Amino acid sequence: MADALIEADTTAEPRGVKTPRRAAIAGWVGSALEYYDFFIYGTAAALVFPAIFFPSGNPAAATIASFATFGVGYIARPVGAFFMGYMGDRFGRKRVLIFTLLLMGTCTFLVGCLPTYDQVGLLAPALLVVLRLCQGLSASGEQSGANSITLEHAPAGKRAFYSSFVLSGTQAGQLFASAVFLPLTALLARDQLLAWGWRLPFLLSLVVVAFGFAVRRTLHETPAFEEEAAHGDLQRQPLGTLFRENWLDVIRVVLVCLYSVLGTIIGVWALSFGTAVAKVDPTALLWVATLANVVALVTIPVCGAIADRIGRKPVFLFGTLSSAAAIFVYLWTVSTNNVPLIFLVGIVMSGVCGAAILGTVPALLGEMFSTRVRLSGMAIGTQIGYGLSGLAPTIAAAIAAPGLGGWLPVAIFSAACVVVSALAAATARETYKLHMHDLGKKDTQLTTVTA
Repeated sequence: MADALIEADTTAEPRGVKTPRRAAIAGWVGSALEYYDFFIYGTAAALVFPAIFFPSGNPAAATIASFATFGVGYIARPVGAFFMGYMGDRFGRKRVLIFTLLLMGTCTFLVGCLPTYDQVGLLAPALLVVLRLCQGLSASGEQSGANSITLEHAPAGKRAFYSSFVLSGTQAGQLFASAVFLPLTALLARDQLLAWGWRLPFLLSLVVVAFGFAVRRTLHETPAFEEEAAHGDLQRQPLGTLFRENWLDVIRVVLVCLYSVLGTIIGVWALSFGTAVAKVDPTALLWVATLANVVALVTIPVCGAIADRIGRKPVFLFGTLSSAAAIFVYLWTVSTNNVPLIFLVGIVMSGVCGAAILGTVPALLGEMFSTRVRLSGMAIGTQIGYGLSGLAPTIAAAIAAPGLGGWLPVAIFSAACVVVSALAAATARETYKLHMHDLGKKDTQLTTVTA
């Protein structure tokens, strides 16, 4: 009887060769490499760019301007999402993944070659903004493409576990970004860091993009997409289909993605606040990010596996609500310059609470859509939602009160965004028992995974 149920489940899934491990590895490696490029910009925006790309004399204004260039990449993401989503649902996931990797790597390398404000004046920040816009266009299709290809290669009943490696890869990218800056901030004098040291992480992107390209070019297209193509079910205008049939899900994805405000507040604004106001050693804060991400590399797949057992929503809601409370504690500890406590709270918040979010959200969002509009739905919804997280450091710098108590308005803003994310996820349908063919359907009679 059990064998019959398993066979029934298998035949309900798309036919074709699935390579879940290879897809998970490609998603992990590609996301790690691409988000290494993306987050070294965030670290540099907090520690270096205000001094080298903007006029001297007003450090606060230079910091806000530097954070604004970081946010520009997020503004470009929704625009790129329409293009990347269309390409991915019309012509395949693999093409999108290769294109985004090459674009991100090239732009990151060029950032490392830019002249400074002292050398060319306002042309320096202008060129920085252009390259940041291109980085945003690249990132708009990276995560959604990796989510789609990993989810669609995963076996029934293990989609959250396998797709969790995509965001585990983004944590690895942040880990690499922090790890590269650690020796630079520890070993170089401030003038050496500003003169040439900051360029090294950006120039290393040539190695990054070469390795990522070698991994992704060997990955096969997903059976689900190939089945749609074989049956002639691909949409010539997937965006029209998406907004006609799944507009409510797109809005839900936008709101769910507000959880990402926490990432940029912790990784960018708190880094600046801690070093400039609370006088915390920047090396210590980079070590917190490094160790928290090491823990998250293990806990994210574990949370994905739990979500395959008990559902996406319970795990995600635990992660968001606990993170909303933890951000108050973390920013308070930063303001006290209590380094051991910063380490403890930071690791728990990112390595446990945040892992529950990141281990679940790829499946939670991807399973809202059918194969024919999955990449479009995720790309557009996530990138609009992530747009606010890119602007979050700028908003935080504007609303923060002066002095050591300035963190409180920022914590309230961050927690409010995460609570909205939790409420939006609570309205979604639970999908962990549904088959791939049934995802995105509005019918009430759906096949469930029984093995």
